[in-house]
Amino acid sequence: MSILCRVLIRRGLWLWPLVLILLAGCSRKSDEIRIAVAGPMTGDQSKLGQDLQNGVEVAVAEWNQNGGVLGKKVALDVGDDQHDPKQAVSVANKFAESGVAGVVGHFNSSSSIPASSVYHTSGIPMITPASTNPQLTEQGYNDVFRICGKDDQQGKVAAEFVVNQLKAGRVAILHDKTTYGQGLADLFRKNLEELGKGSAQVVYYAGIAQGDKDFRGVLTSIIGAHPDLLYFGGIYPEGGLIAKQAKELGLSAPMMSGDGVIDPKFVEIAGKAAEGTFLTFGPDPKSVPQGRKFLEKYHARFGPEWAPYAIYAYDSANLLLTAIQQAGATDGNKVVEALHKIRYDGALGPIAFDSKGDVVQSPFVVWITRNGDFAQYWPPSK
Repeated sequence: MSILCRVLIRRGLWLWPLVLILLAGCSRKSDEIRIAVAGPMTGDQSKLGQDLQNGVEVAVAEWNQNGGVLGKKVALDVGDDQHDPKQAVSVANKFAESGVAGVVGHFNSSSSIPASSVYHTSGIPMITPASTNPQLTEQGYNDVFRICGKDDQQGKVAAEFVVNQLKAGRVAILHDKTTYGQGLADLFRKNLEELGKGSAQVVYYAGIAQGDKDFRGVLTSIIGAHPDLLYFGGIYPEGGLIAKQAKELGLSAPMMSGDGVIDPKFVEIAGKAAEGTFLTFGPDPKSVPQGRKFLEKYHARFGPEWAPYAIYAYDSANLLLTAIQQAGATDGNKVVEALHKIRYDGALGPIAFDSKGDVVQSPFVVWITRNGDFAQYWPPSK
């Protein structure tokens, strides 16, 4: 029992109902190890947040079935940041006050970057399954990790595909003005201009407002630029509408986007217009034996719908809990030290971190939307 709890007992007898509640919390903390997951649990991106939560829940259930961590049950706190930077900071402060041992999250780079400052100040290790903006691990925080790749890598793979495989000469670029969307679009543009000198050019570049529903005006301007490809940096709510409205206006050029669009919700929103869309993401997890095992367990529990980032959240949680186990404590410094040393064979394959907290190996491939589903396209899945 903590000193704070003893003081509350000694001095708070006249507030006995409150004391009983606080005592329950004190007791609970002594026999539990609490971790947290954060993402957009409500709103237009709630599918992404729920996928993260579901992936972590699978990991937590497995650890508890096997006796927990350090002989204690693992409990999970959930934070809804609504993909809003200010709300993300509020969630981070709440987790810091509750004393969680580590955080899996956030999803959006615009949430992860400001929240990471809170976690760093509080000594709480953070592992994001999905935030790809390079700035996150360029802050000098040794307790911030990510198990997905970065947008400088993703933008380069996309540019290589456009120049060498599609051989598109005229490219239009849109982005949603967010840390993730604009950052990815800019890095794609940079690599396209470097790799495609003399063969590819950006003929249109603009931003749209996240949350808008009608993009016909900007799409009409894009059609006038006669592009061979439309590239979008953003998330599926806007990506789906852009694909749909582009086809309705008669734009024949294919669309390409990043990992924020590769989700069944994109197909649901875009309908038939989703067909033929190219997307950058990690390799097909079905090509990894551990990945196939995870997908079987996940779909048995949560249904058949694909949740692209659930497997990343699952591995993030397992890495965090393994580090706690190896450290022999929930002390943040010890857990961070263990994470930097860890060599983990996860559902995504082998995982290890470099000095900045990025994964040593972070391959991106190109997927295609086909027959209402997604398939690895280049290089082909083995």
